[in-house]
Amino acid sequence: MIARMEERFMVEALELAARGRGMVSPNPMVGAVLVKGGRVVGRGWHSRFGGPHAEVVAQRDAGREARDATLYVTMEPCCFHGKTPACTDGVVTAGIRRVVAATLDPNPRVNGQGVRFLRRHGVDVSVGLLGSQARRLNEAYITYVKQRRPLVLLKVACTLDGMIADSTGESRWITGPAARRYGQELRMGADAIVVGFGTVLADNPRLTCRISRTKRLLRVVLDSDLRTPPSCLLFSVPGPVLVFASDSDARRARRLQKRGAEVVRARRTRAGLLVWTDVMVELYRRQCMSVLIEGGATVASSALDAGIVDKVFAFHAPLVLGPGRGFSARMVPRALGRAIRLKDVTHSCLGPDILTEGYVHRAG
Repeated sequence: MIARMEERFMVEALELAARGRGMVSPNPMVGAVLVKGGRVVGRGWHSRFGGPHAEVVAQRDAGREARDATLYVTMEPCCFHGKTPACTDGVVTAGIRRVVAATLDPNPRVNGQGVRFLRRHGVDVSVGLLGSQARRLNEAYITYVKQRRPLVLLKVACTLDGMIADSTGESRWITGPAARRYGQELRMGADAIVVGFGTVLADNPRLTCRISRTKRLLRVVLDSDLRTPPSCLLFSVPGPVLVFASDSDARRARRLQKRGAEVVRARRTRAGLLVWTDVMVELYRRQCMSVLIEGGATVASSALDAGIVDKVFAFHAPLVLGPGRGFSARMVPRALGRAIRLKDVTHSCLGPDILTEGYVHRAG
């Protein structure tokens, strides 16, 4: 009975943490619930980068009721002063008796030190309740901290026969409203969105998150020869635009810079494509924890070939086009035994469309 109650409180903390999705990077999403006498007396979540942490918000919500309460928190409280004071200090000062954390913070500045600090100050601490759910929630943060790179998501929308556009390049709309809404939710959770020059020309997208007025994505274009038109809709809305190129044409670069773009050099492969490693190193440097690739066939194929994709979101519409533009058409051919395979796969219905979601299996 007690175990089920504790799980219920942690589930609520995880749900609160998810409210910070897309707004707290490069911090983790964290939720906190304060419980006393079997009832919730305080709730909080980290809602924006630079703002108060979940533990602090929950303590403010609880007021004097925080003393002798139990704190259920989705990640170990931080123990250093950054943009905000150390949460461990606040826990001790508030007189919280017990802390139940879902997982440790992998940040080397914390990583168990918060737990040890609390225990030294007489707070009872346990770690691990719903830990796998907490780690999945913050998989981008964990990848960013432990592997020093962004988590890379690939989104494709295709027909049953794998086409992302018809033979003329028309792709609006292959999937229905529910699938497109889910695509906007993926944008909400990402820090950067990446497309190729071909997508800019064909679709003239704004690459914004249409379900949030406050979300500001870093919009990234892979454009080896700096052919992105200064008149495209990317520049019609506020927000940063980053153009990767191998071309050193100063005149073209200035034209884009005048429209607000930042041009960054990247190496070119023998096939004439930009080196993905250069792109990812730069996005990591800019504190992008998660990167959503939405490009066409060239971008999707090259990302898969380069082995940088962590997770795939493939939306399948109940359509058959016949020969058109397939998202894997430009990949290096593979024998069946060397196919890129997904693991932890789930399928869900979004109106008439099917979403297949899974992680790229990496050998070893």
